[in-house]
Amino acid sequence: MKTTIRLLPLILLSFISCNNSIQREGLYGKWKYIKVEHPHISPSDTISSADIAEQAPYIVFETNDSLKIIWGGKLLSYGTFGTQGQNIKYKEVLPDGKTREFPFYVSVLTDNKMVFETMGDEGAKITAVKATNEHP
Repeated sequence: MKTTIRLLPLILLSFISCNNSIQREGLYGKWKYIKVEHPHISPSDTISSADIAEQAPYIVFETNDSLKIIWGGKLLSYGTFGTQGQNIKYKEVLPDGKTREFPFYVSVLTDNKMVFETMGDEGAKITAVKATNEHP
């Protein structure tokens, strides 16, 4: 009986963590940025709503697992993506043709809202809302 009681939290934790894994299908489409924060710099910084409205940034996840980030009407970044647990694994193509890989940690993902962030000292935390289910 004691063994069962000790194992129950581990079983529940593994079940919960499996259910919290993000799925690619939940990402597909265009997501408009509504808030951009830099919480890890001192002092922390948030881009103003007016700047976000003017620049109209968004991220697009396409069904062929490509990803692009648009800022101010221009392509800011592109590459491919996959998912692993609560992370989007992004493989960015750099201007010189080389690539770099890094994760976006997803803390919220619903049908119409996503909060994700890059890690590190200069990491950004993005809140986005679903604009379309299809790529533009």
